[in-house]
Amino acid sequence: MAQFSRTWWGRRFIEALEQFTDPARLGRGRSYASGGRILDYRVADGTVTAKVRGSINPYFGVYKEPIYRTSVALAPIARAEWGTVIGSIGARAGFITRLLLNEMPDDIEAAFDSVRLHLLPHSRREFLTSCSCPDDANPCKHIAGVTYTLAAALDRDPLVLFELRGLSRAQLRGQLEASPLGRILASELEPRAVPLVPAPSYFTAPGREAADATLGYREFWTGAHRPSAVEPPGRASVPALLVKKGGDYPAFWHRDGSFIGAMEELYERVRTRHSQLK
Repeated sequence: MAQFSRTWWGRRFIEALEQFTDPARLGRGRSYASGGRILDYRVADGTVTAKVRGSINPYFGVYKEPIYRTSVALAPIARAEWGTVIGSIGARAGFITRLLLNEMPDDIEAAFDSVRLHLLPHSRREFLTSCSCPDDANPCKHIAGVTYTLAAALDRDPLVLFELRGLSRAQLRGQLEASPLGRILASELEPRAVPLVPAPSYFTAPGREAADATLGYREFWTGAHRPSAVEPPGRASVPALLVKKGGDYPAFWHRDGSFIGAMEELYERVRTRHSQLK
């Protein structure tokens, strides 16, 4: 089965949907999301809209592939409550920095505890969904397909969650930068132009230095003193830092399993094979 979300917030989003949706409709929704049946997917004004290709079913008199209009949204947070949440976020440099970099802080839900709300949905009543299909169930398989597609999109752009809760990206950034701490951090994150200084030469120009008059030919070619022995490098505090720098799912990694886990398994196999050859 395809893994539609790799981040903790995307998986939490899917878990909330799966709590109250019929398993059969969830299975069809996953096949719709992975089978290219979600068309014209858009996020605008806090609502996800899409056209979903339905199924041909002569038994029900459907001889032409139908197109259903589907929408998914979350219950918005009131403006006054957003003010309290932004005040809580604005007091923590880690929150502001991650959000200004379009990243999701790991403990972002702590900022919503003051208003007893959640950024991620927790129950059925927080989902606002509709579909033009004849299925009486809500969510139907088409809504499930769009929701799985949304969860995958949240991996790439977690700030869409704020839009679904009623706070646009521009409003979020503006309110963060309005706080004293946010103003300082935003100015540090702004790109700065570096002046280009032309170099006088492409190559390093050779220079002349006066030779030591007391230096003989032997010392000149062999050196007066041998360099001291180079100490071997110590053990790295974070092993395989280059491999771990991109995280479990770097941009080039498209498999469901963790990239770091795959590399750890590979290195262990190489280490085992090397020990067997000794």
